[in-house]
Amino acid sequence: MLTDKVRALQKAGKQPNILVIGDLMIDHYIVGEATRLSPEAPVPVVNVKNETTTLGGAANVAQNLITLGSRVTLSGLIGNDTSGTQLISILKEEGIDTCGIIDDHSRPTTVKTRVMAGSHQLVRVDREVTDAVSTAIEDVMIERLADCIGEADIVLFSDYNKGLFSPTLTQRLVELAKQKGKKIIVDPKGFNYAKYKGVYIIKPNRKELAEASKKEKIKNFDDLQQASSTILAQTNAEYLVVTLSEEGMAIISPIAYQLLPVKATEVFDVTGAGDTVLAVMAYFIASGFDVQEACELANHAAAIVIRRVGSATTTLDEIIADIEKAGR
Repeated sequence: MLTDKVRALQKAGKQPNILVIGDLMIDHYIVGEATRLSPEAPVPVVNVKNETTTLGGAANVAQNLITLGSRVTLSGLIGNDTSGTQLISILKEEGIDTCGIIDDHSRPTTVKTRVMAGSHQLVRVDREVTDAVSTAIEDVMIERLADCIGEADIVLFSDYNKGLFSPTLTQRLVELAKQKGKKIIVDPKGFNYAKYKGVYIIKPNRKELAEASKKEKIKNFDDLQQASSTILAQTNAEYLVVTLSEEGMAIISPIAYQLLPVKATEVFDVTGAGDTVLAVMAYFIASGFDVQEACELANHAAAIVIRRVGSATTTLDEIIADIEKAGR
C-alpha cells in the first residue's frame, strides 16, 4: 500500500535535499472592517484590525517542502530594501537555506498587499518589476548555483512570470542541471514553454496549458491530448502533470495518459494549492517514489490544503490520514 511506503520513508528519517529556484514574494494582508464609504471618493473606508506577512511565490513552495521534512535551498531575487531583509529573516526562521538568493538593485522585492474587509478582498496592491534579469545577474546566479545544483536531489523551477526565468537563464540552468545529472520539475508561467526544453516534468494547470499550446480552451480529453502533444514536442519533457481543478490531475507522457480523480470533498480556498502539488511531487520523487505515486500523493495533499483558508501547507501524517479516509 502507498501509505506503508510513506510510513517507511518517515521511519527511515531521510531528508531529501531540494533546490527551489523561483520568483520570491511576500504576501502582505491588511485586514479590517468596512462599515462606511469615504466622503472623498465612492470607496470603502477600512478600519484596520490586523496585519500579517507570509511567504509567497517560490518561497511558499520552499515552506511547503520544509513542512514535509525536506532540507531546502532557495534561490531567487530580492531588492535592496526592507522587504528583502524581512523576507530573508522569515526564511531563516523557517530553516530555509538562503545562500542562493541574490540582491538585484534594479528591482524591489515583490510584495503583494491585499486589503481585506472581513473575508472579502477589496483591492490588491503589487509592488514589483517584471523586466527580464540582466546578463550580469544571470552570470552571478549561475556561479552561485553551480554547487547547489550538484548537491540537490532534485531541482524545482517556480515561475511566476516576474522576470527571473528569461529564456537564456532558464536554458543555462537546465544545461547546468544536465551536467550534474539532476532532474528539474517546473511550475510554468507565460506562453513560452520552449525555454523549459530538456526538463523532466512540467506542471501547468488547464488554463496555462491551453494558453501555451495556443488552444482557445481545453474542454475534453481530445483537447487535453492535443495540447499536451504540442508542449511535449516543444519541450522534450518526459511528463506533463496537468492539474484540472474539480476533475483532478492528468499525468501525460509521449506514450501514456493517466487521470487521477479529484480527492477533495470540500473546497474553501485554492490559494497556494499549486505550490503544494509541486512541493509534494518533488519531495516524493526525490525520495525514490515513481511519478504516478508522487502525483497520487500530491493529489491528496491538494485536497487537504484547499479545505483551508489562505496559503496552507500539509504534513506526511495528514497525507496518510487523507488516503486512509478515502479508503485506499
